[in-house]
Amino acid sequence: MQVTETLSEGLKRAFKVVLPVEDLSKRLDAELNEMKDKVQIRGFRAGKVPMSHLKKVYGKQVMADVVQKAVNEANQKIIEDNSLKLAAEPKIDVDGGDAGVEKAIAAEGDLAFTINLEVMPKIEVQPFGGIELERQTLSVPDSEVDDALKSLVDNARPYVEKDGEAADGDKVTIDFAGKIDDVAFEGGTGTDMEVLLGSGTFIPGFEEQLKGIKAGESRQLNVTFPDEYQAPNLAGKAAVFDVTAKKLEAPGEVTLDDEFAKKFGVQTMDELKTTIRADIQRQYDNASRQKMKRVLLDKLDKSYAFELPTSLVEHEFNGIWNQAEQERKQANQTLEQAGFADEEAARKEFSTIAERRVRLGLILAQIGEDSKVEVSEQELTAAVVERVREISRQFPGQEQAAWDYFRKNEEAIAQVRAPLYEEKVVDVIVAGAKVTDKPVSREELLKFDDAETPAAPAS
Repeated sequence: MQVTETLSEGLKRAFKVVLPVEDLSKRLDAELNEMKDKVQIRGFRAGKVPMSHLKKVYGKQVMADVVQKAVNEANQKIIEDNSLKLAAEPKIDVDGGDAGVEKAIAAEGDLAFTINLEVMPKIEVQPFGGIELERQTLSVPDSEVDDALKSLVDNARPYVEKDGEAADGDKVTIDFAGKIDDVAFEGGTGTDMEVLLGSGTFIPGFEEQLKGIKAGESRQLNVTFPDEYQAPNLAGKAAVFDVTAKKLEAPGEVTLDDEFAKKFGVQTMDELKTTIRADIQRQYDNASRQKMKRVLLDKLDKSYAFELPTSLVEHEFNGIWNQAEQERKQANQTLEQAGFADEEAARKEFSTIAERRVRLGLILAQIGEDSKVEVSEQELTAAVVERVREISRQFPGQEQAAWDYFRKNEEAIAQVRAPLYEEKVVDVIVAGAKVTDKPVSREELLKFDDAETPAAPAS
C-alpha cells in the first residue's frame, strides 16, 4: 500500500492511497483458499473444488469484499499513524469513479483513491481562575409557600352544582361557536367546555361576559384576540362567540389539615409546606444556575478563537434551519412574520448560532476530556428512566415502546448523555472560577433575556 499526503491545510487533510492489484489478488486467493473447504458446489467433493473454478464462481463477489476491507483498513491506518481526531466521517474518492472500482474488482489494475478528512481543532484550555461569575440567590419567602398552598387547594377543591347566576370562582360548562366576520374559524367551536370565572385562562373579555349567566341561558360574547396570539391568523381579530351555559358549579370547602396533606404523599401539613418550599427553592436555584451558566458560556465564547470544522457547522446549521422552518410552517408564518428581512438574513443569523454552538461544544468537550469528566452508567440509567416517565405521562400506555426506543437507539442514548456531561463540565469550571453570590428579588431572578443558549457538546 502506497500512501501520500496531498493536502494539509487548516483542518483539511487528504491522502492518496494506491493498493496494488498484486496485493488485492493475494488477498483474494487467501479468501478463496479459506472458502475451499467450506463451500459446496455440485459435481465436486468438499475441499476438492479447483481454485480456478472457485474464482470463476465467487471471485467477483469475494473481490468486492476484499476491496472494501482493504479501503477500510487503509483508512484506519492513516488515522492511527497520524493520530488524527476526526470531525466527521472520511470521504473517499476513487480514481476513475465506478469504473476504477470495477477494474480493481476484476483484478485488472491497481485501486487508487483519495481519503478526504476534516480533523478537530487543537484547543488549549485556559485557566478557570480568571473567570468571574455572579450567582443570584433568593430564599423562598413564606408568602410564596402560602400562595402555592392556595393553588393546591384550588386544584383540589370540589365543585357543587348551583342555581342562580355565575360569579367569580364559579365553574361554567358551556357550548360555544365563534365567528370572525360571520365566518366560522378552525378551533372556534366546542362542547362541554369548563370555564373557571376569574382564572384568566381564556382571551380577555371572555370570562367577564359570562358573569351573571344562568344554566340554560345563551349569550353572544364580543371579544378581540390579543395581537400576540399564538395563532397568527387570529391575532388582533375581533370575534363573536355564541355561548350556551349548560351547568353552573360553585366551589366547595377544603379543610387544611393533615388529611389534606396526605393526598400529596406526606403525613402532616408541616411536611407539605416543607415540600412546597423545597420545590420552589429548587426552581429558584435552577433559574440561578441557568443564568450564571449563560454568562459563563458567553465568556467562554469570547475567550476562545480557533477554526471550526465545516462539517460540524453545516450539520448544526441544518438542524437549526429545519427546526425553525418546521415551527414557522406550523405557525403559518412567513419569514418576515418570524422577524427576518429575507431568507439571506435568516441564514446569516442561524449560521452565527450554529458557529457558537459548535465552538462552545468543542470547548466544553475539551475541558471535559482534560478534566476526565464521565457520566456513569448509573447516572445515565436514571436519566433514561426519567425520560421514559416523561414520555409515558404524555403518551399513556407507551412505556414499553419508549424503553425499546432507548434500548435500540444509540443516538437517543447520546442525546440523554450529552446534557448530563455538559452540566458536569460546567460544575468543573464553576468550581475553579471566582463566584460571587448576589441576593436578588424574585422578579430579577426570573427575568431572562432572549440570548442564544448552545446545544450540549458530544461527550
